[in-house]
Amino acid sequence: MSMHDNLLGPEPTLLPERAEPQAALDGGADPADVAAEYPDFSEAWAALAERALSDGQHVTGYAYARTGYHRGLDQLRRAGWKGHGPVPWRHRPNRGFLRAVAALATAARAIGEVAEFDRCRQLLADSDPETPAAMGLESQQD
Repeated sequence: MSMHDNLLGPEPTLLPERAEPQAALDGGADPADVAAEYPDFSEAWAALAERALSDGQHVTGYAYARTGYHRGLDQLRRAGWKGHGPVPWRHRPNRGFLRAVAALATAARAIGEVAEFDRCRQLLADSDPETPAAMGLESQQD
């Protein structure tokens, strides 16, 4: 172990800023248009998933959320994430991935996929312990 190793675990993974797609979403652009122009932008997929879920379209929401989750995993890996360690909510660019995971959990719960709900909830808790409760993802038994 070198003198510079973090004894508490890996350093937080911070995704890079994505100014153009973020500005488009923040400016009210349709998430479908943003996802079409920036297909690797997880936050657009998360927004699509959240919209579908709010309309009761659980399978569609699941598909959008799964896409955002996988695109986010690709970006996290490019940023040095090894499948574990903090992905803090407070860092704005991480929120698209975290929202996609939360939407995937919500959709999984809605269609009765308890194991997937639990995996997603655990991933959120491992990424940032405050995220599950903040996103309304109490345990399946609640």
